[in-house]
Amino acid sequence: MGKLAGKCTIEYLFHLCDVQVPYYLAELTEKIAHDDRIPILKASQAKLKEFISFCEAMELVPKEGLESYIVTDQRARKIARFKGQKAAESKLLEINERKERRGRSTKAAALSTPVEAGEEELLDDDGEEEREAWNTSISLAICKAFDLLEMIKKEEEMLSAVKDTQSKDGDQEFSKDVMDDRAKKAEAWHRNAAVRAQYTKPSPPITCATFAQDVLEGRAQASQAHDHKHQPLIFGPQSLVNGSFTNERERMAAQVFQPSHRMPTMSIEEAGLKEMEIMNTWQENTARFIEEANSSWHNDRKFKPGEEEEDEDDDAAQDRARALDDWKDDNPQGAGNSKLTPCG
Repeated sequence: MGKLAGKCTIEYLFHLCDVQVPYYLAELTEKIAHDDRIPILKASQAKLKEFISFCEAMELVPKEGLESYIVTDQRARKIARFKGQKAAESKLLEINERKERRGRSTKAAALSTPVEAGEEELLDDDGEEEREAWNTSISLAICKAFDLLEMIKKEEEMLSAVKDTQSKDGDQEFSKDVMDDRAKKAEAWHRNAAVRAQYTKPSPPITCATFAQDVLEGRAQASQAHDHKHQPLIFGPQSLVNGSFTNERERMAAQVFQPSHRMPTMSIEEAGLKEMEIMNTWQENTARFIEEANSSWHNDRKFKPGEEEEDEDDDAAQDRARALDDWKDDNPQGAGNSKLTPCG
């Protein structure tokens, strides 16, 4: 009789395991990723309704639980399901802890006392607790099934509304072929742009300190071609990994990620060359001004280009001196005081 009861208990437990299969199938079906999601939601709803109907027919849900599910108030339904879910989880946790404690006690007793023949079945006879655990897990699955069913219905309504709007407006989704065609066109555009960029690249600035020093000291010209060892900074993903560009497309893509602030228009070496040029011009002008200030420019008579310099005793000077002497002779009173002429 005991063996028959144990066999019935095992079959009943297997039957309880099979009850939850539609719920787990619905849960897995709802997680399938697909472009057209409405058929997936409908299949998941069918599995959930099958699970709930079977549980109600088998009276696996308590009476107070069924009463909470038929309440018209949505907020009250959610509160009731939440409380039922928390109660089921707490009960399952308590059952598992009790089973673990009993298992440890059984092992300790088995080590201390040998098991007699025929007593082994009595130690393993915990079918009542197993049934309680499965009934509680089914109640927890029912709570989750109602929540999932409500969520799936709302999602189906939203997707159906969006689909109706698209069909009315004539908006058709882009297929994979259309997207592939666009990708090919973009690739061709980038390839042609890379080919054109090879002939339209500007000359790079001077970034090599050695070459800039040669230019400053006059050993090289700034216009000469030079293989610069120090390339300018490149902002973008390629500079983060400190690698090298393998094609023209990567170089163009890296140029997209540029700083938001204004970048310098010349390198440090170019700025140094410009300052040297300004300094040389300033020094030349200063030297010329100092030379003019130190010279007797107010006494020197500047001659026009092509005019020859004449001596101090030229004819014009002698004529002016003779004319002044003759005037003094004719006008002795106006020539100034003289010691020989008495003051009258």
